[in-house]
Amino acid sequence: MADRAAIILAAGQGTRMQSKLPKVLHPVGGRAMLDWLIALAEDLGCQRIIVVASPGTPEVQAHVRDTLGDQALVLQETALGTGHAVRCAETALAGFKGDVVVLYGDTPLIPSSVVEALFEQISSTSELGVLGFNAADPGAYGRLVTGSDGMLQAIVEAKEASADELAISFCNSGVMAAKAGLLFELLAAVTNDNVKGEYYLTDTVGLARARGAACCAVNCEETDVLGVNSRVELAQAEAAFQQRRREQAIRDGVTMIAPETVFFSYDTEIQTDTFIEPNVVFGTGVRIASNVRIGAFSHIQQAVISEDCEIGPFARLRPGSVMSAGAKIGNFVEMKNTQLGPGAKANHLAYLGDSEIGAESNIGAGTIFCNYDGFRKHRTIVGAGAFVGSNSSLVAPVRIGDGAMIGSGSVVTQDVEPNALALGRAQQTVKSGWASRFRDAMTAIKTARSKR
Repeated sequence: MADRAAIILAAGQGTRMQSKLPKVLHPVGGRAMLDWLIALAEDLGCQRIIVVASPGTPEVQAHVRDTLGDQALVLQETALGTGHAVRCAETALAGFKGDVVVLYGDTPLIPSSVVEALFEQISSTSELGVLGFNAADPGAYGRLVTGSDGMLQAIVEAKEASADELAISFCNSGVMAAKAGLLFELLAAVTNDNVKGEYYLTDTVGLARARGAACCAVNCEETDVLGVNSRVELAQAEAAFQQRRREQAIRDGVTMIAPETVFFSYDTEIQTDTFIEPNVVFGTGVRIASNVRIGAFSHIQQAVISEDCEIGPFARLRPGSVMSAGAKIGNFVEMKNTQLGPGAKANHLAYLGDSEIGAESNIGAGTIFCNYDGFRKHRTIVGAGAFVGSNSSLVAPVRIGDGAMIGSGSVVTQDVEPNALALGRAQQTVKSGWASRFRDAMTAIKTARSKR
């Protein structure tokens, strides 16, 4: 296989996004659109990845440097069209002899399989190829004109197309692959003799055909190359991603009562026989083992859930949450940076923060792990088989020994030894008849006020 490189065009200003955040850094499925393209290039085995950015987007420049290094970033000082943008990467790829694919930082959903098919074509039957799709509404898309042999003859812009050409539904995605040497030779011959005075990447097809080079068009789905230029289109890309991800989860053995209400991130991992109720949201960094049940309206982010666990409904697992096999988190329980041991339970109304909870322990309703002193976070350690009564507050740092019991309503500020009972509440006082006297007095006051 020839060496591969990717040129990702990310110099657009994205003014229609109406956002201070550069367009290509807006997320789809919890990942910046630009990172989708970087990951695609890496999946394709590209040894070189070049991102073409604008001088006016320092955030994009910093992102590329942090992700790929300084050598991956080139700037398009003046916006002179897609052909000019690709040429900006020529110096960075000096001496590269392999195949190059041109990608777009605002087209996040391209499967690696379709670009792989494009690479295969330029390694076998063609010297230059593009990705095309059959558009439901071709509109202003450039049309791909193919011959009887299926080879690409021309890309015709809609404004310049004849009636017969406008009837073509096979449209240009903009994604192109070619041998590096050929691509830059063709781009050197592209002129800006057009209404916009720009250098168009699409002109390379006509130039390649004129010199007898074979060109091809590889078909893909329209949603594969969905471009994002506005927040409306960003929402459409998100919807397309979620639909794909839901279908994949179902094929992988996950049951969802109402899949249209479940939202995934790009890296969500769920094993077979997991059951998901409606209105569940998975943030990034979630790994779920088999036979897990997730109740409705739960939110899970950067958490690891082992087999046979139960979550929710109305549960929140924040970053650093780890549930061991058979553990249970019930309704209105929040976990953060907490390891819940095998078979341990917090069935309802609790906050478990910065803690380790041993196997088979039980955390009662209304329990709070007081982990923050206003300056620092502290840890709470609960041993195996411990029982924490309802409405208790464990003030960290504190350690509850194996088998220990905490009486309901206790405020625990000191370590509790194994198998001990800790009571940290005020002694109860009972005043006989006080409630009746209080009600009588309040009734008399209310009656006197009503007569004024």
